[in-house]
Amino acid sequence: MHHFIYPTKTVWISSGSSHIDGTSYRDQNFGKDEILELKKEFWNLSFDYPTRVLVQFSGDEFTELSKSVADGTITSDAKYYLRLYEAEGNAELTTNYKLAVQPLSEAWVEGTGKFGDNPKNVNGCSWENRRYPRGGSATSWASAGGTITTVSHSVQTFNEQSPDVNVEITDMVNGWLGGQYGNYGMLVRFSGSQETDTETFGQLKFFSRNTNTIYSPKLEVKWDDHSPCSGSNTGSLLPLSMSGLVDNYIYPKHFKYSYKEDEKVKFRFGARKRYIQKSFSTSVQTVTGSFIAEGSGSYSILDLATGETIVPFSAYTSMSCDSTSNYFIQWLNGFQPDRIYKILLKLKYGDGQEHIIDDDFEFKVVR
Repeated sequence: MHHFIYPTKTVWISSGSSHIDGTSYRDQNFGKDEILELKKEFWNLSFDYPTRVLVQFSGDEFTELSKSVADGTITSDAKYYLRLYEAEGNAELTTNYKLAVQPLSEAWVEGTGKFGDNPKNVNGCSWENRRYPRGGSATSWASAGGTITTVSHSVQTFNEQSPDVNVEITDMVNGWLGGQYGNYGMLVRFSGSQETDTETFGQLKFFSRNTNTIYSPKLEVKWDDHSPCSGSNTGSLLPLSMSGLVDNYIYPKHFKYSYKEDEKVKFRFGARKRYIQKSFSTSVQTVTGSFIAEGSGSYSILDLATGETIVPFSAYTSMSCDSTSNYFIQWLNGFQPDRIYKILLKLKYGDGQEHIIDDDFEFKVVR
C-alpha cells in the first residue's frame, strides 16, 4: 500500500534583504506563496544569505494515521517519506548537494503573506518569528531560522539527478506518533556547512500546498498489506500458468467508473488463459477461476491527464488473493478529487519476462 497525507502548513523563510531598497525579509511572511523557495543567494560573487522551507503534517488525516498505526492497520514497520516536487525555474544548481530534513521543536503559524506583497506582510512565521498576529506582538523563534529538535535527522544526497525531494523520514514520524517529541513539522535546508559555503549553489523551487496542480508536498506512507496468493487464501481457484508460454487474460471484476474520495476500495481482477480450447472436460473453473501466483502480480496507478505515477510498482504493491479472485486495496483519501486515474498491472513470468497490462482500467475520484 502507498498512502498519502497532505500538509496543513507550508512556508519558506528568508534571512536576507533586498539589494534594491533594503527591505528586510527576516520578518516577512510568505505563507500563501504557491512556490517554496529553497536557495542560497550570492551578491558580488560572495555568499549573501540562505532560505529554508517549513512543512507540517497534522490535522484529521494525521490523527487517522496515528489510529491506523495503533490498531495495526498500518504495520509497525511502515516507511515514511517526504515528497516535494520541483517547479520550473530552478537555477544555478550545483551538480552535487545535500538537503537536510529536521524536526521543529516550536509551533508556528503559516501566515497570509506573499513575496510580492507591498508593503510586506509579516502576519505569520518568518526567519525571526514563529508567529506574528496582525495587530499583535511577534513571538520569536528560540533560534532564528526555526528551532529544531536535537534528534537524528534525514539527509538526501543529490548527484546529477532530479531536484524532487524523496527522503525517508521514518524515525521522525515514529517519534511524533510515539510521543517522543511534539509534531511541529519539519525544516528543510541545505545540509550542514553547505548552507553557507561558497562551493555549493542552488535556487530550488518546489510547489507548496497552495499550488493548483497535483504536485503538492505530501507524506508518503508505504507498507505491505497484501494477503499471500497461496495456501487456503486461494480457496478452490487454480494457479495461472506463469511459464511464459501461455497468453493470459486479466480483467476487472465489479469495477466502477467513480469512487468517493473517502473510500477504501478493493479492486478485484479475474485471471484466466486468453484462449481456451474446446473440450468436454473443460470446467467453469478452468475458464474463469484462476489466480495470479504469489509474487507474480503487482499494480501501479497513474494520473491519466499528466501521466504522473501516483503509486509505483514496488515491494508494497503486490497483488493479494482470496477465494474469489486477486485484488488490491487502495485508500483514496490521498488522491486528488475530480481526476481520472489508470491502473496498470505487471505480471512476472518464470522465464524472466515482465508484462505490463495497460487495458484502460480507469476510474475517477469524486467528492
